[in-house]
Amino acid sequence: MKFVDEAIITVQAGHGGSGCVSFRREKFIPRGGPDGGDGGKGGDVVLRIDAQRRTLYHFRFKRQFNAPNGQPGQGSQKTGGSGHDLVIGIPPGTIVSDADTGEVIKDFSEPDESFVLAKGGRGGRGNLRFKTATHRTPRFAQPGETGEAYRLKLELKLLADVGIVGLPNAGKSTLISKISSARPKIGDYPFTTLTPELGVVHTDWADPFVVADIPGLIDGAHLGAGLGIQFLRHIERTRVLVHLIDVAAINPDDPLAGYKIIQNELASYNPKLAEKPQLVVLSKMDMPGAVQLSDTFQEMLGDREVVRISAHTGDGLQQLKSILVRILGQADAV
Repeated sequence: MKFVDEAIITVQAGHGGSGCVSFRREKFIPRGGPDGGDGGKGGDVVLRIDAQRRTLYHFRFKRQFNAPNGQPGQGSQKTGGSGHDLVIGIPPGTIVSDADTGEVIKDFSEPDESFVLAKGGRGGRGNLRFKTATHRTPRFAQPGETGEAYRLKLELKLLADVGIVGLPNAGKSTLISKISSARPKIGDYPFTTLTPELGVVHTDWADPFVVADIPGLIDGAHLGAGLGIQFLRHIERTRVLVHLIDVAAINPDDPLAGYKIIQNELASYNPKLAEKPQLVVLSKMDMPGAVQLSDTFQEMLGDREVVRISAHTGDGLQQLKSILVRILGQADAV
């Protein structure tokens, strides 16, 4: 499932500047003739891919975008200045369509792509342009053309930044409800989630990022057990994985058993999944005996980073978000 984020915006390209009606008037030149300059072109509205943006969240606060108008022409054959182009950054995967007709205007699927969405109006011609052998003193000029305007629908089909994976009932739905805007159905039984849930995580120190709650995988998922193949396909489209493990379900005799099941399923379905940046998170640390079980798990896992949290009490959630921001930044730098 792709995360779909939408926004409605209005764009207005700049109007062209009007032409100038002017006549040359200098001492000893009583009939200098027309010298009105042309108006400047209005600025275009340009959409451009910005790889640093992951959501359309910034359009919640600004929905109207106007490019500057062209300046009017002046005497002495001076052309008015052109309006600067207005460049709007959008995340990769944005589909732009006419909000009223639904017609797709542009699908931004390539990196560094840009597109002139609304063209600025042409500047009007000054009266100098209308001088002819039979009409030597034109006393009129053209107005500037109106810039194009559109009401647009932006639809983002975004690959999730973070995919939360784990065995059924590991607490994925609870976690995503605590750190993001998602509100999945939550129950105290396995397979609560039958479809991936997505939410946007906001912090005070970094851009928002998208998390996906991937429904619980089981042993044999890569062979089609349960809805395994469907869920593994969702994981394939994430950038970073959070392997969530219910600390209460850790077997003291074989602490890594559940961990190995998920790792095996990832590698068996697609070896590249096992190569994705992955953070191991132990959940439900508020349960009795959790500290001892988590210590045993950490000892068996070795030096690999492990984050311990309790979604119920909120312990460790800020640390988790900080680490995910860091990992996502490292992934961007690769």
